Amino acid sequence: NLTMDSRGLEEMTLNSMSLRSLDMPAESEPELLCILGTGDLGRSLGERLLQSGFRVVYGSRRLHGGSPLLSDPRVTSHEAAAQSANIIFVCVHREHYEFLATMRNHLQGKVLVDLSNNLKKDMYPEANAVYLQSNYHTSAAVYLCGDSAEAKQAVAQMATKLGLSVLDKGSLSAARELEDFPLKLFPEWRLPLSVALGLTAFFFFYLLIRDVIYAYVEKKDEISYRIMVSLANKVFPIVALIMLSLCYLPGAIAAFLQLYRGTKYSRFPNWLDRWMVSRKQMGLVALGFAFLHVTYTFIIPIRYAVRHKLISRVVDEAWGTDSFVTLGILGFFLFVLLGITSLPSVGGSLSWREFNFIQSKLGHLTLFICTAHGYVYGWNKFLLPSTYKWYTPPGFMLCLIVPSVVLVLKGILLLPCVDRTLTLIRQGWERTQPKVDETKQTNL
Repeated sequence: NLTMDSRGLEEMTLNSMSLRSLDMPAESEPELLCILGTGDLGRSLGERLLQSGFRVVYGSRRLHGGSPLLSDPRVTSHEAAAQSANIIFVCVHREHYEFLATMRNHLQGKVLVDLSNNLKKDMYPEANAVYLQSNYHTSAAVYLCGDSAEAKQAVAQMATKLGLSVLDKGSLSAARELEDFPLKLFPEWRLPLSVALGLTAFFFFYLLIRDVIYAYVEKKDEISYRIMVSLANKVFPIVALIMLSLCYLPGAIAAFLQLYRGTKYSRFPNWLDRWMVSRKQMGLVALGFAFLHVTYTFIIPIRYAVRHKLISRVVDEAWGTDSFVTLGILGFFLFVLLGITSLPSVGGSLSWREFNFIQSKLGHLTLFICTAHGYVYGWNKFLLPSTYKWYTPPGFMLCLIVPSVVLVLKGILLLPCVDRTLTLIRQGWERTQPKVDETKQTNL
């Protein structure tokens, strides 16, 4: 039984490149491996194996439309794929194991490797690999931990002694990509930094017009000194909140696309794929702006323009002020927690369930608290005519639009009827099943 983390496997696929096993003869034909299942895990594993020098054949229940792999000549029926290889990776959920019963003869003498992931602990009375071995005993269940060849292990041990971190990136076929690594300039950060730069420039000039230029034109007040600190401290939290909400918006869009299509085998648009891949970087950029907001907030009371106005007075809005500060502190704490778990050294030590709980559950809680922080800030300003200078809404109102939309979409996805359907789809269920006659014709 080979236990693999689909999140880690996808990350390896995105960055795959490495040394070829030194004990494999260069002139020998690569070994052919079979993957049953063309979902996310099956595709990620196949790309990883291909870049490691293996040949791959896929077995799929859908041979007409749907999966992006189905146009690939390596995709064939389950039976044909199982016959062509000695090692078979089962990349389907346990509830779909029934098809294995119809191909016992094709599994005779094969090595069956289970890669299924359950939704929760103790979901079934026995392990999936034990279930496979007891019900499809013509196959051998392999329990595997570690995937290094002896030569790789020797080199890894030597590099470790030198104080270097070792990361296996695949086979020699990816050497060109490795050689280009030193020439790359933050390729994964370009989209998040571009979005952050655009948002910063837009809100800086927007608030410059509303606050500084408006005061000079309408009231003849010279308050340009506020640009350096006060104005900047309005821009930073706005950008931080929007960037945080942009981390979770693509996930909601992807979920509604799967609900609309009724299947998980239809590929997302390229722009959505790129957006989802850059969510980690967007979150870290948002955390950076949040740090700037906290730092600027601390230095505001020591500025000369504020110090001379600090006099004893009774605060009538104590509840609003205390709630605003409390939500800000709590939101920033959770923000930092999300940033820490995004580090490879920390995230790699977490299980998939732990990582998903922190990044999804606590992530949406962080977004909710930070959004509430913004609403409490302007709770008594939404209906004041003086708030809308030159008939334009203040910046904090504009920045609440995107996170509010994300929270509403997430609330809809949490409804039991919607969540149940989405879970079934992500487990392989399809609203429109393949036609029986087409499947029979393909098997023939």
